[in-house]
Amino acid sequence: MQATAKAQRRDGRPGDGRRGNPKDLTRAIRYLGRYQQLTLAATVALIIATAAQLAVPQLVQNIIDTIVTNGVNKTILDHTASFPQTQVQAFAAQIGLDLAQMQLDLDNAPRALLIAGIIVVVFAIARGFFTFAQTYWSQALSQNIAFELRNDIFAKIQRLSFSYHDKNRTGQLMIRATDDVEKLRLFIGQGLLLALQSVILLVGTLAILLAANVQLTLVVLPVLPIAMIVFMVFGAIAQPLFAEVQKRLSRVNTILQENMAGLKVVKSFTTEPREQARFQESIDSELEQRIKISRVFSFLFPFIFLVANLGQAAILYYGGKAIVAGDFTIGEWQKFSLYLTFVFIPMGQLGFIINLMAQAAASATRIFEILDAKNDVENKPGARELGAVNGRIQFDAVTFRYFGSGDPVLANVSFTAAPGQTVALLGSTGSGKSTIINLMPRFYDVSEGRILIDGHDIRDVTIESLRKQIGIVLQETNLFSGSIRDNIAFGRPDASDAEIIAAAQAAAAHDFILEFPDGYDTPVGERGSTLSGGQKQRIAIARALLLNPRILILDDSTSSVDLNTEYQIQKALDKLMEGRTSFVIAQRISTVLNADQILVLDKGQIVDRGVHEELMERSAIYAEIYHSQLAEDVAIDD
Repeated sequence: MQATAKAQRRDGRPGDGRRGNPKDLTRAIRYLGRYQQLTLAATVALIIATAAQLAVPQLVQNIIDTIVTNGVNKTILDHTASFPQTQVQAFAAQIGLDLAQMQLDLDNAPRALLIAGIIVVVFAIARGFFTFAQTYWSQALSQNIAFELRNDIFAKIQRLSFSYHDKNRTGQLMIRATDDVEKLRLFIGQGLLLALQSVILLVGTLAILLAANVQLTLVVLPVLPIAMIVFMVFGAIAQPLFAEVQKRLSRVNTILQENMAGLKVVKSFTTEPREQARFQESIDSELEQRIKISRVFSFLFPFIFLVANLGQAAILYYGGKAIVAGDFTIGEWQKFSLYLTFVFIPMGQLGFIINLMAQAAASATRIFEILDAKNDVENKPGARELGAVNGRIQFDAVTFRYFGSGDPVLANVSFTAAPGQTVALLGSTGSGKSTIINLMPRFYDVSEGRILIDGHDIRDVTIESLRKQIGIVLQETNLFSGSIRDNIAFGRPDASDAEIIAAAQAAAAHDFILEFPDGYDTPVGERGSTLSGGQKQRIAIARALLLNPRILILDDSTSSVDLNTEYQIQKALDKLMEGRTSFVIAQRISTVLNADQILVLDKGQIVDRGVHEELMERSAIYAEIYHSQLAEDVAIDD
């Protein structure tokens, strides 16, 4: 099964993302290089804020030692004031006390405390300012990287061939461009800089502690490897758990997307309870996985606090003994306790960092599975632009298999369409009609053989220049949110109103468009929900005609219109197809009768070709299709 999964990923299909690849996370972090100034600014602000934090315990020690020392000085001076000064001076000199200096220190104590307090406030303000700056810049940085990743994912999805989308669900792709990118953004915007802060804080604190008291530092040091081992173990456990969450979330999103897109079907078949149960099952599965993660982390954080408390207890014991022995001042002990907190703060942060990193690593792998997906159809090195063409189409021994394996959908298909000819494709469902029209604009590439336009192998020219020569109206009409004008001008956003109207008139769409209060500015709704099937199809035809292509592909383009509308469209198409090479999947008798060439397909092969009269005389398959699918239109067309 593992070999199969790997093979699928090599074919461009996202894997389950069960385990994040650290290399993918490193690769995502390299996106920081696109914003070097923001990265540098956030890093410098972080270092300054951390340095200000590290300076505070030393200032606290100075304040405490000043208070304690001057408290003792005041007590001594008050008790010696009633004794003869000569005796006091002699006794003080004998035990090494400088009473004058003690009095001077006592007199200067309020000023010293005020200065120390001001310095603490200044450092706090500096830390607050640079922390704000670091947070702002890091968030700006992470949002820019999320922008880059989403752009890269969208651009890649746009470029990927139909075969990739045939193998992957829309919901899976959507969740990777949204939730997975957000997980990665959170790690880069918070976790990564928090990890850097933790390293600086930990290393800086240990250096200060070792300089202050080596023996006491060595008492605490053994707990650090214990904590690090625990974090490494939890990281290894957490990463696949988060990957599984993303997989289950993808399933939730897929079910939701499918139901929103097929809501009318669900309601028509009254399957709401079943779909609700299916959705409930998916979110229960996701919830179960999230609870499992919560259970793991509910053990991690208490354990870390236990380790931190053990370290604190050791400091209390050994520090207290040092104070009693006179080796430690109370200010030094307090400084040491504060710095010890700085040792365990990064350890506590590491739990949060591991959480973010585990999610980000899993998401990075899922993101780069898309970005690294192999594209089955792309421009070959040195591909040239296809200029204006006459429209001669030649299929030369073309064989096609979906995903490069299995039985061929087309087998050794050869034919030639002269410039200006109308070619009708006729055959039963699954005979290969749609495959032929999908191969011409390179939605898929042939498995064997070649397709030529004016003698040029279509694989030798750029995809963009090829498709500019072809106007397509697919069987499934897709409109985009926006106005009717926007949809007609989809392929030519710079088209003038006159050109748009002319295309709409040619597609028999102009009259019904003017019936709307807003005319061409009428919103079409999501996926064209405000228009009927026939209206959407005529908009799609107008969209193709506006390109003024040399080659037309009409995939059952009149299947959703009534006969009167079809007659209007057909009259317009007859005129517009003059001088253009046109391929039409035939569903109506008028298409067949007007065709210059009819290709009869069966099981992926051309079993006969010719014009209507010829085929009626010699082809049993054509006669059967004609009588079963088309003859019912004869009386109406007559």
